Amino acid sequence: ILIKREFKPGNRLEILNLLNDLRSAALKQEGYISGLTLTDPENSNQTLVIGTWQSLEAWNHWKDNPERQKLDSMLEIYQESPTTYEPYTIGIGFNK
Repeated sequence: ILIKREFKPGNRLEILNLLNDLRSAALKQEGYISGLTLTDPENSNQTLVIGTWQSLEAWNHWKDNPERQKLDSMLEIYQESPTTYEPYTIGIGFNK
């Protein structure tokens, strides 16, 4: 799952703490494999989280989790625009 966020300048510590809280909570979820947070080197307000889950079902269960939604809404206060989510699966899944 690719999770893209663009933050307003400032509040770096609050944002990092919330991102860490999200990652810590995700670690406890069934189906979570790993996560990587990247920052755009030309715009440090843009982040990309690459979340790896065993299935889209596991991800969707976490995405709908009230704990996650609460943390996500707290992050939105610091964002320039809404979070975008792009799911990808392993392998080649061309439509026939």
